Amino acid sequence: MLLWLARIFLWLPLSIMHPTFIKGRKNLPKGKAVLACNHYSNWDIVLYVLHTGKKVKILAKKELFKNKLFGGILKSFGGIPIEREGSDINAIKLCMKALKDGKKLFVFPEGTRLKDESQVLGELKSGMTLIALKTQTPIVPIWIERKPKLFRKSLYHIGKPFELDQFYGIKFDDETLAKANDIVRDKMLELREEVLEKKNKKNKGKKWYLVFYFIDF
Repeated sequence: MLLWLARIFLWLPLSIMHPTFIKGRKNLPKGKAVLACNHYSNWDIVLYVLHTGKKVKILAKKELFKNKLFGGILKSFGGIPIEREGSDINAIKLCMKALKDGKKLFVFPEGTRLKDESQVLGELKSGMTLIALKTQTPIVPIWIERKPKLFRKSLYHIGKPFELDQFYGIKFDDETLAKANDIVRDKMLELREEVLEKKNKKNKGKKWYLVFYFIDF
């Protein structure tokens, strides 16, 4: 109920201020999944949920819930507050329970917003990877094409799901987690390259269209 109320009151103003488009929805599997997304803004998850209409569990830093308005929105969207310093065992348990119940968990594996736009992707934290391994859950990479700005189009690209099944059933030591984390990072960057490649092809097609248009004219 709260999700629908939030959508009613937020969808129109945010659609005007931050027009958002979701591509690759067909890649979302039925049932449980960890959605691993790069992170530019506190509004990233709000825009995603508003434009997919899908309620997910959201792992977000505890500080965001202190703001009554934004914290209320996050809670209505399925937010799980996490203490970023140290290991928040309670938050991890809630995430694992959600996945075991067949729900989707939205995570920013970098753990914070990417403030340096010269960087492509920050260092990934191992918490998300550990949760996916322990629950044997597929991971879906999501790439936000660029930082949201007022009245500028935002594009979310949903990639194909993958599993870290080569690590299932073995001991999760630091070395294992590091290797699994590298795979997650590579998959996210592969999705980014696919997005850039499609964009470049589209732009080349537009250039040729303009050339032929003026020749014909």
